Amino acid sequence: MPTPPATPRTTILTAVGEAWATSVLDAAVRERLSAFGTVVDLATADDDTLATARVLVTGWGAPALDAALLDRLLRLELVAHAAGSVHWLVTPEVWARGIRVTSAAHANARAVADFTVSMVHLAVKNALRLGLTAAREQAVPGRDGIRGLDGSTIGLVGFGLIARLVAEALRSLDVRLLAHDPYCDAAEAARTGVELVGLPELLAASDVVSVHAPLTDTTRGMLGAEELGLLAPSATLVNTARGGLIDHGALARTLAARPDLFAVLDVTDPEPLPAGHPLLRLRNVFVTSHVAGSLGTEEARLGHSAADEVGRWVAGEPLRHETRPEQLPFTA
Repeated sequence: MPTPPATPRTTILTAVGEAWATSVLDAAVRERLSAFGTVVDLATADDDTLATARVLVTGWGAPALDAALLDRLLRLELVAHAAGSVHWLVTPEVWARGIRVTSAAHANARAVADFTVSMVHLAVKNALRLGLTAAREQAVPGRDGIRGLDGSTIGLVGFGLIARLVAEALRSLDVRLLAHDPYCDAAEAARTGVELVGLPELLAASDVVSVHAPLTDTTRGMLGAEELGLLAPSATLVNTARGGLIDHGALARTLAARPDLFAVLDVTDPEPLPAGHPLLRLRNVFVTSHVAGSLGTEEARLGHSAADEVGRWVAGEPLRHETRPEQLPFTA
């Protein structure tokens, strides 16, 4: 009996910037992808390979999927993005050609949520302010301004994936959880132990305000002078979302006028802040370098998430983390 011809292996292209090519797509991730097809880097693929590839694994540093590139990827069916946001990656041409897109946002969200929860605990213990004071004055300060976690109110601006993980980590503790999200159903929020309120109420009531809204035309600068002026006495503002959500000029003026407030900024606008920026001169600001998301050894989890989706697609199984065009306005 003649041997049936072998089924051609799927060509899987990869497009991840050099800085992440061996961390997001480490040896274990590449081995997993190789089990599903022939893995070729987009930058080195010839025209025939591009024309026959059905899967593209992307990440930070990938090119935008515009019409010119997609015209060369004639058989592309799946983009498995080994990172979070796809806003900068996906163009209308992707949807017009029926290409499916998945994202590792859920994998990255865990790192951001863990960082945020850590900042909440440090904020209510006033640890960051006390640490900055000790470094500046070369002396250990007294334990002033310790609010403590029990009975505190934590406000979440935006109630998407990351905010829900933060709420999940905090809801078993003695805290009140508030959220503001015009697209979230109050009953749905209540099921997670979170009270949905208006933004002014959240700002005025919260000991810690953590920002998790997506950056869109309608949310840019949503925390301006008026909103920041509503912050409760001795509140801490934490931003791990996007710098453009906060008017940084207004924030600098508010913090200068109200030394009782404190801000933890992992993201800024611009990013990074230029040397000498007013926020960098204040004593009640703690700035980090966009480190809340997956970094170092955490980056491989993004690659494994993409490999999981490629495996499901090859097996004809439902994708778990598919992104659809109608979801984009509500994602970071």
